[in-house]
Amino acid sequence: MREGPLTRDFAISENAAVQAQLDRLGALSLPQGRFGLDTARELLARVGNPHLALPPVFHVAGTNGKGSTCTYLRFMLEAQGLTVHSATKPHLVRYNERIRIAGKLIGDDLLAALLKEVLDAAEDLAPSFFEVTTVATFLAFHRIPADVCVIETGLGGRLDATNVLPTAAACGIATLGLDHEGFLLTPEAGVPTDPLARIAFEKASIAKPGVPLVTQAYPAAVAQSVLDTAEAIRAPVMMRGRDWNAEIGDAIAYSDARGSLTLPLPALPGSHQADNAALAVAMLRHQSVVVVSPAAMARGIPAARWPARLQRLGAGPLTALAGARAVRLDGGHNPDAGLAIARHFAGGPKIHLVTGMLANKDPSAIIAPLADRLLSLSIVPAPGHDAHRPEDFAPFTTLPARSFANVAEALAALPPEGDVLIAGSLYLAGDVLRRNGEVPD
Repeated sequence: MREGPLTRDFAISENAAVQAQLDRLGALSLPQGRFGLDTARELLARVGNPHLALPPVFHVAGTNGKGSTCTYLRFMLEAQGLTVHSATKPHLVRYNERIRIAGKLIGDDLLAALLKEVLDAAEDLAPSFFEVTTVATFLAFHRIPADVCVIETGLGGRLDATNVLPTAAACGIATLGLDHEGFLLTPEAGVPTDPLARIAFEKASIAKPGVPLVTQAYPAAVAQSVLDTAEAIRAPVMMRGRDWNAEIGDAIAYSDARGSLTLPLPALPGSHQADNAALAVAMLRHQSVVVVSPAAMARGIPAARWPARLQRLGAGPLTALAGARAVRLDGGHNPDAGLAIARHFAGGPKIHLVTGMLANKDPSAIIAPLADRLLSLSIVPAPGHDAHRPEDFAPFTTLPARSFANVAEALAALPPEGDVLIAGSLYLAGDVLRRNGEVPD
C-alpha cells in the first residue's frame, strides 16, 4: 500500500465571494513536522475564543460511523424540539456541508464572511485547511444561538483541531479500525505500539475530565487502550457490553442502568447503522446536560438521512446509464467499511463494483469482503487525487479489473444483469452525487 502526505480537501463554489476564500484555503497545507493544537488555540484567541462559550457539545470520534452517529444525534435532538448546530466532514459536493446552522447548511454570505475573518487573522500563523475550518465553525456556532452543538472530529482525535474543546455534554467513539495509518501510526514515544491500540489512544484522547466517554465494544487490547487513555484524562467510560447494550433485530433493544428501550431501526441501509444509532442513544442517555425523551429518540432515528452511506441513487444522468437496475453509493474506503458493506449485500444478488480508491488506501479494503458477491470490477479515477491502478487490485480478486475514464463510462459498459455499487472514496462519492444532480442539502 502506497502512503502519501495528508490530502487537502479542495472545494469549489458557484458563489464568487465563497470561492475567493476557498482559493485561499486551497493554498494552505499542513507544515511538515508541525502537529499539535497550538496554532488552533492561537487562532481561536485572535477571534475571541468562541470555543469557550458554545452551547452544550456532543463530540464524536471513530474510524467509521462517527458522521452517522452525529447525524442520529442531530435528528434525535431536533425531534426533541431543540435547535442544533452540527459540524461533519468531509464535504461531498459543497464546502457548506461541513457547517450546519440550526439544521440547515450554512449560507454563502455568512460562510464567505467567516472564512475571510479567520484567514485574515491567521495570515502569519501558516494554519492548515482543517484549523481554519474548525475556527470558522466555532465562530458560527458561538455567534448564532442554538441549544446544542454536535461536532465530528476529523483525522484522529488527540491532535484534531476540534480537540481544543475544553468540555462537552458527552463524547463518543464509534467503530475503530485501521485508516490514515501514515498519520495516526507515526512513531512516537509514550504511546501504544500495537496499531489498533494506538488508533484507540488517538481517538479516545478527545475525552474530557468528568465528561462521559461513551463507546462501542472493542477487542480486549483495544478496549484497554480506551480505558487507560480515559483514566489518564479522568473521564468516566461507558462501554457497550459493559455499561450499556443494544441488540439489533426487528428493532433496537437498548438497555443500560436506567432501564430498557425498544427503538425503531434506521431508514439508512446496513445493519451497522443500527449500531451507530445505538451509540447516539447511549450518548444521550449517559449525560445529564440535555434532556431527550425516548419518544424523541424514536422519531429521530428513522428520520435520519446521511448521503453516500449505501445510498440508493435516484433518477439522474448517471443512473440513466444503468437502466432499471439499482445503483448504490458508499464512501467507504477502509477494511472496517468494507466489512460493513459486505454484510449489507450478504446473501443477496451479485453486484457490479465501480471503485476509485486513493493510492494511500488499502486496495483490498472493499473488494476482499465482497469477493463472492461481485459480477465485475470497474476501476475509475478518484477525482483530483492519486488513485490505485487496475493492477493494484489484481492480488485480491480473480475478476479482471477494467479501467474507465469516469463512472459514466463504467456504467455504460456494464452487462444488463446485476445491480451496481459505487464505492471506495468519499471524493468519488461526491463527484457521483454532483454528476447525478443529488447535491446534499
